[in-house]
Amino acid sequence: MRNLFNFILKHYFFFLFVLLQVVAFMLIVQNNTYHRSFFINSTNLLAGNIYSLQSNVRGYFNLQSINRQLVIENETFRNQQASSFLKTDQTIFTFHDTLHQRQFTYINARVINNSVRDRNNYITLNKGRMQGVKPDMGVITHNGVVGIVKDVSNNFSSVLSTLHSDIQISAKLTKNNQLGTVLWEGYDYRKATMLYIPPHLELEVGDSIITSGFSHIFPENVFIGTISDYEIRRGDNFYTIEIDLACDFNSLENVYVVKNIFREELDMLESESRSLIR
Repeated sequence: MRNLFNFILKHYFFFLFVLLQVVAFMLIVQNNTYHRSFFINSTNLLAGNIYSLQSNVRGYFNLQSINRQLVIENETFRNQQASSFLKTDQTIFTFHDTLHQRQFTYINARVINNSVRDRNNYITLNKGRMQGVKPDMGVITHNGVVGIVKDVSNNFSSVLSTLHSDIQISAKLTKNNQLGTVLWEGYDYRKATMLYIPPHLELEVGDSIITSGFSHIFPENVFIGTISDYEIRRGDNFYTIEIDLACDFNSLENVYVVKNIFREELDMLESESRSLIR
């Protein structure tokens, strides 16, 4: 404390000068309309910038909770989409009526582990049996198809990524509804391959490919990707189509697990039909 007093006494001329400058500035502001207005505007601008900076900092740290809220809202929205309902009368075009039954529901989940560089890639989600997730459920994002649930525990689930050799997705071309199969040949996590499109069809780079809905795993019309190249390989009777996948598998965070309410009923019916044919 004594050193502080000594410092002030040693430099009291400087501190007195600063004090007088402050007093003079205050007198000018109080007694001059122009200067007072300039000072108030400058103060408001400075305060506004400070508050804006504080808001941006708070917003940055709140991004996780905001993102979580958006995921929940998107889940609710998907559950209300017309594609989540089964039409029972083709003459009715609104799904808010008794002639539609809900067919698909969605469970939001977060990706806690993911791979894209293996031949067979897996994704781990933070939802499991306790949250309603079961094997063979589809997994999608707002961009497109992600994969199919393979195994579940009470609170976690393992997903066969679209980037897996065992995954084959029933798909179709949007412009003509031609059916094919989408699979991954193991070269690039941004690419996939579509097979079984007949050669008499006209294809164009940029044509969209969506789910057919025939597998009972994914709803119809979920985006998969767009055509980037195509050819008829020697000895083949169909196109081999290269697809730019819509989903960026290297940056997955939030996904939706798709539950087909009628899956067991449909599988049982089709299994019985196949057994009768045999």
